[in-house]
Amino acid sequence: MASYKAPSFNERTALAAQARQKALEALKAKPPVDPAVLEERRLAAEAKEAAKIAAAAEKKAAREAEKARIAAEKQAAIAARPVKVEKVEKTEAEKKAERDARYAARKARK
Repeated sequence: MASYKAPSFNERTALAAQARQKALEALKAKPPVDPAVLEERRLAAEAKEAAKIAAAAEKKAAREAEKARIAAEKQAAIAARPVKVEKVEKTEAEKKAERDARYAARKARK
């Protein structure tokens, strides 16, 4: 049920066409951008991008230097540890001699 104030379809399309026309006129009335200003903006954007890339590279180099420092510290800590003497395997004859000595000592205690 339509209200008596509701605009008709024709009125709504006419208002939409007027709004479009008004927007087009506003765009046409806008002064054109000066090419020098555009070039200046482009150069500023390029400089900003270059600074961003340089900062990222510097940050990456700092991270790599920190990793290298930590690795060097770990290597120094490993080098500073006392060296374990590896156990040398005894021959069967040496093992037998030790067993015999233990056996003899046990017999001597009794």
